[in-house]
Amino acid sequence: MAADCGATFARWLLCLANFIFICVSTGVLIVGTWLAADKASFVNLTLNVTTSKDSPASPFVGENAEKILKEFVEPAVIEQAAYILIAAGAFILIISFLGYCGAIKESRVLLTAYGIFLIIIFALQIALILLCTLYKSQADHHSKGFLKSTLSKYYTTGDNKDAVTLSWDLIMAQMSCCGVDGYEDFRTARLFVEKSSEEGLGRQVPESCCILTGDPLLLNPADPSCIISPTQSNSYLSTGCYTKFSFMVTENLDLVIGAVVVVAATQLLAIIFSFCLCRAVGQERDYHYKY
Repeated sequence: MAADCGATFARWLLCLANFIFICVSTGVLIVGTWLAADKASFVNLTLNVTTSKDSPASPFVGENAEKILKEFVEPAVIEQAAYILIAAGAFILIISFLGYCGAIKESRVLLTAYGIFLIIIFALQIALILLCTLYKSQADHHSKGFLKSTLSKYYTTGDNKDAVTLSWDLIMAQMSCCGVDGYEDFRTARLFVEKSSEEGLGRQVPESCCILTGDPLLLNPADPSCIISPTQSNSYLSTGCYTKFSFMVTENLDLVIGAVVVVAATQLLAIIFSFCLCRAVGQERDYHYKY
């Protein structure tokens, strides 16, 4: 390429950024494929590495941490996580591959494809933000409906928890909330109601809805009777997670706006650099063709 400092800078910046994304996405894709193909070996390796007395991590893994880890490496959780990792890894890998190869090979076709993909992603993000802003009430309604459907269809209790259940437990325990709008959401949670009936305890809410003691991930209610008789003093029965999350976003609006601006600026720079480099390559080839 001709001695164009701007184009050279754009080229190597695109190469570096996309190479990093290629490495990360390849790692994610490999882990996801491994989990999907042989999750048993992953579970065994994870437990052996973290709980073995000869493991470097063993001094940091106590009985409580081991219990939490075993919940999160249940086969049902692993299987659902595997497909998410594969999809995310493959998507990022394809986009990054176009950007890296386009920049390193100075290919106008690949650079154009890379820029167009980024424009589409950027436009979809802008459209989503505008729709959520203009139709906030409808967006809130559909968001709540989706979240409630995950509770009603998938949330359960007992030993065989899946990824949805563990995710909800983690959210409720960390955010000190209960359900989407409150504890009544669990009355329509089919699997939760069935498992609660089998227990025979008269359970009304899961442990994650209670005021907890110790590590929140262990789900130890400060009042053991909370799951049977939840009240305002021993649980968060009236505090919905959707309302709590909306309040947290409002309280940290500056951080949210800052994060959105950084992501948007990064995508815009990548789009500008890809098309600037594409133009520089075209001009250089035209120059060599003429002279």
